[in-house]
Amino acid sequence: MANTDNINDPERGERIAKVLARLGVASRREAEKLIDAGRVMLNGETVTSPATFVTPQDKIEVDGQKTAKKQRPRLFLYHKPAGLITTAKDPEGRPTVFEKLPDGLPRLISVGRLDLNTEGLLLLTNDGGLSRLLELPSTGLKRTYRVRVHKADGNRDKTPLAEKLESIKDGLVWKGIKYGAIDAHVNAQQKKDGYNTWINMTLTEGKNREIRNVMEAMGYEVSRLIRTAYGPFDLGDLERGAVFEISTRLLKEKLPPEIVKEIF
Repeated sequence: MANTDNINDPERGERIAKVLARLGVASRREAEKLIDAGRVMLNGETVTSPATFVTPQDKIEVDGQKTAKKQRPRLFLYHKPAGLITTAKDPEGRPTVFEKLPDGLPRLISVGRLDLNTEGLLLLTNDGGLSRLLELPSTGLKRTYRVRVHKADGNRDKTPLAEKLESIKDGLVWKGIKYGAIDAHVNAQQKKDGYNTWINMTLTEGKNREIRNVMEAMGYEVSRLIRTAYGPFDLGDLERGAVFEISTRLLKEKLPPEIVKEIF
């Protein structure tokens, strides 16, 4: 068994689950599952605790394969099409984001997720630590979406949608879940078709199905959802299915100083 006698000694190094995440092997939570399953070895011994500390000199193996050395943190913008699952493997056999990425990319993990039918900007990185920091609500990175909605069947409320959107600027509670402040307004340049309405929404929490649930609370259904920005990164004119890497210099310029300090 791997030695964990000094797991509380900061000079021992970093916790192995964190190291695996930083190497892009898996998220920290997924790394803990790998350890629980006995699939991780440290210097030839099975790791039994995600709190085990390691140093750069230690040798880590996952499923009998040596992990790669630490690479420089890299971040990619990906224009996700609808119809793809944001996971490494789907038990139902549906196509995944990672199966559709162009060849030649390093092993990547996503920064958060976009659900099956959501399109637009998905951030991908080879560094689990960077992914975690970009996801944290405390970092304050805003997510912006273009949302096409229409009234749900049975909705007889004649209150203008613009007025309803104004009411969620301080957040709301729906089905026992509290959602934070949301900046939302009707897109002034939308095409009127008498049925659908395009709105712009910006939020910071990014809870599961947040926009769809918030619109449901107001009596509307989402028929299309496109993320256009995540923090300082914009989808711009990136073509559907395309990937663009942000340079290290630009990363350091755009990311919050506290993230740059920890990652670089």
